[in-house]
Amino acid sequence: MTFEAEQLGESGTELASLLRDLRKRAGLSGDRLAARCNMSQSKVSRIENGRTRPSLVDVEQILRALDAPPELVAEVSALARMANTEWRNVRELRRKGLGTRQAELKSLEASSTQMRYFLLSMVTGLLATPEYVRASLAHSTADTSRAVAGKMGRQAVLYDASKRFTFVLTEQAVRWPVVSPLALAEQMDRLASLSYLPNVQIGVIPVGVPTPRTPLSTFTIYDTALVTIETTAGSLVFRDGRDVQAYLKEFAGYEEHALFGEDLRARLAEWSAACRA
Repeated sequence: MTFEAEQLGESGTELASLLRDLRKRAGLSGDRLAARCNMSQSKVSRIENGRTRPSLVDVEQILRALDAPPELVAEVSALARMANTEWRNVRELRRKGLGTRQAELKSLEASSTQMRYFLLSMVTGLLATPEYVRASLAHSTADTSRAVAGKMGRQAVLYDASKRFTFVLTEQAVRWPVVSPLALAEQMDRLASLSYLPNVQIGVIPVGVPTPRTPLSTFTIYDTALVTIETTAGSLVFRDGRDVQAYLKEFAGYEEHALFGEDLRARLAEWSAACRA
């Protein structure tokens, strides 16, 4: 089974229908299938009606309970992975508008308790100064006023003590000249200031520090529910638990090699002074 990128995230209905048909062909009621899978009957019903997106583990349990042949297991598992993966290309994001994207991110942040951000090449809008935000959107040909306002408005969530944030940035992300040297120094000062918030951890990996893996992209983890990965061409969303756990492990490796607290602030002060010089 092969898929185009645009099909990612759109195969949930097909998966639900296929699992329901397989159960009926096997001659099992929803109750009997639930018992074999150690699931509740209501969960099986929600999966088959497309109201709950099953994880790969859920799908594997159902297929084992149905004694599905290996070739069918492979095909349905591929469909399940597609249903748990969403691709948004740059054209779609532009069509919806940058302001709409900010509203979506605000909703994700509002519904999450613990957020982890790995920032490879730029400072995220949650930590950015107004000048940095405007400069980061300067390439856009669309009206960016709503996006700038949305990014700045989202920053209020950092002061919600019920939420926890961990940001790990590379030195490149901190020092990349998105703005003028003086404005970049102000951006570094803001990072240092925000690092004092009790629910916010900010770390930086200096150039030359070996890490367990070579980072390839910026990504954000929301609780243990989903991961968003940013690329030049668009963004990916992974919802399957095993994908989320893989990124949690990767993030922990970067976090272990980052500077935090006073070490972070001392390094930021050094870089900020270099910008002002």
